[in-house]
Amino acid sequence: MAATEQPVCDFGWPAPDFTLPDADGHMHTLDCLKGASGTLVMFICNHCPYVRAVADRLARDAHALQGLGLAVVAIMPNDYDRYPEDAPERMKEFARIHGFRFPYLVDRTQAVARAYGAVCTPDFFGFNAALRLQYRGRLDESGRAPAPEGARRELFEAMRQVAETGRGPTEQVPSIGCSIKWRS
Repeated sequence: MAATEQPVCDFGWPAPDFTLPDADGHMHTLDCLKGASGTLVMFICNHCPYVRAVADRLARDAHALQGLGLAVVAIMPNDYDRYPEDAPERMKEFARIHGFRFPYLVDRTQAVARAYGAVCTPDFFGFNAALRLQYRGRLDESGRAPAPEGARRELFEAMRQVAETGRGPTEQVPSIGCSIKWRS
């Protein structure tokens, strides 16, 4: 499982619209999910060791960001026929275990992941209130293992700045993770 890094932030890039189901089949649109202060769109999955290393802190930071008027949504883009641990039933369990308080959606066709240019899990896209990209960095310094106690909360700090100013930080460290498992 080779690590993949995502590209740098393309400031001002517009968020592609989407309509996706959650693991129970309820449909969600970007327009209905977007937050008054901005929106964080994350591409994650259940089986990736990089996601597993950050899942609890991701849930903590997402909840704190929601308190700042930011919307948070996670999208699972992997081919779960080949990676059954990422299947919708397993997504519900993963979300429950880690205390997700945000929609965790299924991108079965992978069209949304392609539209966003997502390359790895986790891959973070932080948009301002106008749905213009302001952050394409990492959660923190975690890799396949959790970051040390007291690690800087890079995603949280960046998205708080987006909520307060509409602009993300100019310096961002790309996220690293497992490549998206594309369908043949």
